[in-house]
Amino acid sequence: MQHPKTAPYPLGEVNLKGTNVCKRTLTNKKVLLTGASSGIGWYLARELVRAGAYVVATSRRSERLEQLRLSLGNPRQRLIAIPGDIADPLHRERLIDVATGRLGGIDLVINNAGIGAVGQFERATPSRLRRIFEVDFFAVAELTRLSLPMLHQGKNPAVAVVSSVLAHRGVPGKSEYCAAKFALRGWTEALRLELKPAGIDVITVSPSTTKSEFFESLLDTDSSHKNLHFGIQSAESVANSILGAIRKGHRELILSPGGKALVWLSRLAPSLTDRLLLRYAT
Repeated sequence: MQHPKTAPYPLGEVNLKGTNVCKRTLTNKKVLLTGASSGIGWYLARELVRAGAYVVATSRRSERLEQLRLSLGNPRQRLIAIPGDIADPLHRERLIDVATGRLGGIDLVINNAGIGAVGQFERATPSRLRRIFEVDFFAVAELTRLSLPMLHQGKNPAVAVVSSVLAHRGVPGKSEYCAAKFALRGWTEALRLELKPAGIDVITVSPSTTKSEFFESLLDTDSSHKNLHFGIQSAESVANSILGAIRKGHRELILSPGGKALVWLSRLAPSLTDRLLLRYAT
């Protein structure tokens, strides 16, 4: 994947077109961002730094994180790159220690890292299910848990979760991924209410298929399985939508028209949705 080369730019808050309500700005926000080495996470990191935030960014690929930092013409004080596996409890603790020690706290956690797989559940290995849940659910929940003491002290704090339209409707061939995202959706709905009295927002954004390296890193995947798309979006546009939701304090967004159509069709005509998915997605 070729990432855009970006020259150094002046720091300062960037207004999104069409934004008429702003609950929070990103200037000087202390941010913990996962899955930052490519795709949506790459653009999130870029735009956060561009908006004047301080970012602790992590992913498994250290060389990509360094490329990200250098592409920004970025002083180390704005983006701190910490490579590692977000499913590793020790790595999660290290991220918290770095954010606390280097940034002095956390105002915003963006849980963006995720993995998936394609293929029939019956023919999959138990390890595939466990790995997807470790990254897509448990890592998100436990990193957020560790962040909460700092978020309680943060300025206009928030937890943002990059989910999927498949958190709203299961599809064949992606049972483990759907299950992890459904779990994530239930957890965020409950957490949103638990944290509301403390003034901590919980924001969920559900993209459809995104142009990124996600499909190049699928686990134990059946390449013959049909990969049904519900509207392909660019990683940059998804990142901008996520930051827009954070600025406005939205509780939940489904981004693409195709994704919205799938969710509503599933609610209004579930049997028809089943027939369509069986025909076009298997």
